[in-house]
Amino acid sequence: MKRFGSLLLAAVLGSVITIVATQSFVKQQAQGVKIEHVTGLPVSQVAYTTNEKGEVVPLDFTGTAEKVTQAVVHIRSTQEVSSGNNSQIPDAFRQFFFDSPFENQMPRQSTGSGVIINKDGYIVTNNHVVEGSEIVQVTLSDNRELKAEVIGTDPDTDLAVIKVNASDLPYLSFVNSDQTKVGQWVLAVGNPFNLNSTVTAGIISAKGRNINIINSNRQNRNGNQNVSTAIESFIQTDAAINPGNSGGALVDLNGGLVGINTAIASPTGSYSGYGFAVPANIVSKITEDLIAYGMVQRGWLGIQVSSVTNTLVKENNLAVNEGAYVAGFGASADKSAAKSAGIKEGDVIVKLDETEIKSNTALIEYIGRKRPGDKVRVTVNRNGKELVLPVTLKNSEGTTGTVKREEKADVAALGLELEDLDSKVLKRLDITSGVKVKELDAKLKRSGMREGFIITHVDDKAVKSVKEVNEILKKEENR
Repeated sequence: MKRFGSLLLAAVLGSVITIVATQSFVKQQAQGVKIEHVTGLPVSQVAYTTNEKGEVVPLDFTGTAEKVTQAVVHIRSTQEVSSGNNSQIPDAFRQFFFDSPFENQMPRQSTGSGVIINKDGYIVTNNHVVEGSEIVQVTLSDNRELKAEVIGTDPDTDLAVIKVNASDLPYLSFVNSDQTKVGQWVLAVGNPFNLNSTVTAGIISAKGRNINIINSNRQNRNGNQNVSTAIESFIQTDAAINPGNSGGALVDLNGGLVGINTAIASPTGSYSGYGFAVPANIVSKITEDLIAYGMVQRGWLGIQVSSVTNTLVKENNLAVNEGAYVAGFGASADKSAAKSAGIKEGDVIVKLDETEIKSNTALIEYIGRKRPGDKVRVTVNRNGKELVLPVTLKNSEGTTGTVKREEKADVAALGLELEDLDSKVLKRLDITSGVKVKELDAKLKRSGMREGFIITHVDDKAVKSVKEVNEILKKEENR
């Protein structure tokens, strides 16, 4: 009996020890998957910030989201199709439109987002949202629907400015995107998948990204593998961006415009963790030009550059490991602002004014904010020594003046953009005159005309410049 009592006591003690040990193990395991239900905003469990008094408070996006969504619009653009009537095409260009199969085409629609940038109805969006459209419809945050006018577009940055006839609209102010930092909180606001006023949060993941998406898209449309005028220096973010977000706002926590959402990197076509926005400093310059001139006034150094790499350092015995390597001056060396200022092939540009240049992307972004006639102090490393060379930027025609919109207005009205040909190009093609088709809208593409075509005569008259083409069209218009 005594032995039975001992066994019973041992069993009881064993059970108690087992229960205690099990509860201890479960408690330890539960600590890693603990779920709490609290009142108030869940964001208080995510991160903290300081208010204007320096007090630590929960991070809250609600005020910013409310402010920004009022200034972000939904854009619907339509490419109307002609019913085969080419009566609006001048006789001088009618030859390009014979037997055009317009009548069997269906209207095409695309949607995107836009950001109101002043109270009088100016809106910035992506070029690809409104490109080739005859009708652009804007839906404001208060559900008003307004027809918009396209003020100007810039394929090189994939930006466009449109305007609605309204006043006292809520708008966003630009911030200095150079001062943004990797790791900084940002919100992306737009209309993905036609879901109006969608807000997502994330951080700036990287800056100065060149993903070659603008050039690739233009090459796919044009079949031209030599297009190299795009300006890409994107802000990368992990805030969710999807189709329909194009042209929407990337903002800081004060609601300041950091950039315009433009692209995603995705194997599926939907959000996969990376989105890209055009920095506000580029957006500001482009929009100002489009509003003031109707077209971008772009300053050019007139050089061909590539980022300094370890291979370049070894092959050319360079003294620096970062910068923009001057590989040459291209076919228009006689128009190069850099060459005339004393920059030489093999130089490495390491600074523009007071801004350090660590790659060709940084150089292209900085110069992309400048206009013809602007002066830039260029610091180059040449054989281990630094030289500072003042450069006056030129336009693509090799002068320091602004390119006037009216010189291209008549051609542009046809949905056509032409450019003058260099004398060396004419000689290589064995022709004495002509202008090159640089861009054309979707309607003209259906006629059989393509980018890269050379127009040598208009109305049986030889043309040597875009200006001459416009003069012929103006005379025909005034008949």
